[in-house]
Amino acid sequence: MAEQERAVLAVDPGRGKCGLAVVRASGGVAEQAVVPRGEFLEAAREMAARHAVAVVVIGDRTGSAECRRELEPVLAAPVVMVEEHETTLRARDRYFRDHPPRGWRRLAPQGLLTPPRPIDDYAAVLLGEAYWERHRR
Repeated sequence: MAEQERAVLAVDPGRGKCGLAVVRASGGVAEQAVVPRGEFLEAAREMAARHAVAVVVIGDRTGSAECRRELEPVLAAPVVMVEEHETTLRARDRYFRDHPPRGWRRLAPQGLLTPPRPIDDYAAVLLGEAYWERHRR
C-alpha cells in the first residue's frame, strides 16, 4: 500500500462518548465522528473496515485500557497507545480553526468561547496526526 493511502483509526476514549477519526499518512482526515460509548465498538469496526485501517491509535488517558481490551479481539490491526497530554485544548483550537466564529463571537477572545458541540473527534484527529508525525521521522 502506498504511504499516502495508509490510514490509522484514532480513538479519543471517554466514559460517556468517544471520538473517532480516520487519518491518512498524508495528513488528510477521511472520516471523523463522536459516538456514545455504547456504540463505540461497532462504529470503530465499521470505520476500520471502510478505510482499510493499518493501525489503531488510542489516547492513553480516561477509558483507554477498556477501549483497548474491547478493540484488540475484533480488529485485525495492531492497537497502539499514544500520549494524550493537552489534546482537548488543542482540539478546541483546531475546531475553531476549521469553524471560525461568526457574528459577535468573532470579537470574543477564542479562549472564552466554547464549541457548540463535543470535540472528541478533533482530539482523535490530533492523536492520528501525532502518530503519523512520529512515524515519518
